[in-house]
Amino acid sequence: MENNLLSVWGTIGSVLLAILMLLVMITIHEFGHYIAGKIFHFKINEFSIGFGPALFKRKSKKTGELFAIRLIPLGGYCAFDGEDGLEEEPTPKKKRKKDEEEQVFADLAPAEPEASAPVEEIKPVKKELHPDAFTNKKPWQRIIVLIAGALMNYLLALFMILVGFFGYGQSMIAVWKMDAPTEEYRAEYSLQDLDIMLEADGRSLYLTTDIAKAVNGKHKGDMVEMKISRVVGKTEDDKNIREEITVSIMLREDVNVKNSADFNCVWRALGMDNEDGVEQLATTYYKFGFFETLGRSFVYSFKIAGSIFKVIGELLTGQLGIAALGGPVTTISMTSQMVSRGFRAFLEIGSFIGVNLAVFNLLPIPALDGSKVVFTAIEWVRGKPISRKIEAIIHAVGFVLLLGFAVLVDLLQFI
Repeated sequence: MENNLLSVWGTIGSVLLAILMLLVMITIHEFGHYIAGKIFHFKINEFSIGFGPALFKRKSKKTGELFAIRLIPLGGYCAFDGEDGLEEEPTPKKKRKKDEEEQVFADLAPAEPEASAPVEEIKPVKKELHPDAFTNKKPWQRIIVLIAGALMNYLLALFMILVGFFGYGQSMIAVWKMDAPTEEYRAEYSLQDLDIMLEADGRSLYLTTDIAKAVNGKHKGDMVEMKISRVVGKTEDDKNIREEITVSIMLREDVNVKNSADFNCVWRALGMDNEDGVEQLATTYYKFGFFETLGRSFVYSFKIAGSIFKVIGELLTGQLGIAALGGPVTTISMTSQMVSRGFRAFLEIGSFIGVNLAVFNLLPIPALDGSKVVFTAIEWVRGKPISRKIEAIIHAVGFVLLLGFAVLVDLLQFI
């Protein structure tokens, strides 16, 4: 009973930590907008952590900015003055001048018909925006403010990658409980138990997709040159002695990778599954030299970003089904599982989410920062903005569609 309670509380703690991580990521994103806005002296009305009713709020007497912590910890926002761009208030287009005595004089018959009262045109009244309102700023300044949120997400993710790589090492694929080589596939042409794969076909390995790229399209019997870390002996206290060597691995079947979720044929081709089809692989952490670790940290962040574009491309071409994605609920669930494994896993999933948020927010999808950058760039080029009302409607519709899409992909996980 006590163990069950501890397990439940551990799960609750992991979920809360996952929610906290997402809140931090979103807050950092909005803080990027805030910092850039302050640099260019934008008028900021509010910086809020979370949504819904305010649990705490405080207004600066000097700047008039409102800082608030709100009830629902799944978001936040930095509200710039005039950010919606709706500078015109709706007013009646026409107003007819009438005489209060119209009915009295209607019975009179003047010599000449009196001309009808003139129609008075009333132009839309513009709001009195602050001189430093969002739409009053130069387009290039607005673009910097818009992309600053994604930049902060990326910088935080990069920091987490650096801490993880220098503190623990890079996560690499290793052979685990490998079967003994057969007569057909001799030991010198096969991976061995506890091998750690570092390079394949001349390319450094960061993600599983890198291994797939190295062997995709090759056939049974083809040789793939791999750089590996292999156990070559033991120390007196029974620790493994490793050596980096280059070996030629003979593929055991043709490789045809269909999408980013299809790696079974890769492991079979490398002999990393047993007769029952159980994959004989694991992840381990491997440390490189200082400068190599520094370079690999940047490359790894770019690799994560590239994998996002690859998945989007596969979705658009039908190579990958929508069921392979996950919304907020799935993200929190997966994150809670990762953070329960320790601080290294926390850094790993945090960096992945950070890069994802950075890339996703810069996509030209209505309601996202990338779409707003596109509208601002168009205004910069043509010298005048597209109708602010039309832009606002496009972003509003985009927000609703994104929300619906997020709910849909979560529901598909349970169908």
